[in-house]
Amino acid sequence: MDKSPDAYRTISEVAVSMDLPQHVLRFWETRFPQIKPLKRGGGRRYYRPEDVELLRAIKRLLYGHGYTIKGVQKMLRDQGIQSVVRSEPAAKPAEAPAPAPLAVREARVDPPMGEPVAPALKPKPGLGKSEAALLRALLMDLREAERLLAQARAH
Repeated sequence: MDKSPDAYRTISEVAVSMDLPQHVLRFWETRFPQIKPLKRGGGRRYYRPEDVELLRAIKRLLYGHGYTIKGVQKMLRDQGIQSVVRSEPAAKPAEAPAPAPLAVREARVDPPMGEPVAPALKPKPGLGKSEAALLRALLMDLREAERLLAQARAH
């Protein structure tokens, strides 16, 4: 049974509908104070329809138009939520270039175990708890991807 367009959505429902991992939505909440889901007992999030619209606009700007998080923050600050949600940006303004993607490191194979081992990542000093948690979650995702790749190659 489908929910009404005015119904609140859980983080899992929003993540599935937007094809994004839940941790990305939680990370965006730390970067965009305009995203304010209701939080109930146990910290469970409920997104209002306007929260979902804003999340879709942020995804469109970041992934579709190549804006950086700082660029989207500036747009929200300068133009307001409704303007950003309702409009398509005409041209991407000049902003600092996004950092280059991290080089893919070759995983070494540990002879006794035969399992790929990712190089150790140490967070930079000064990272906040949310950034460190996000990095840990991403590292776990990468390790799982490495495991699945190694398993697929073995077959």
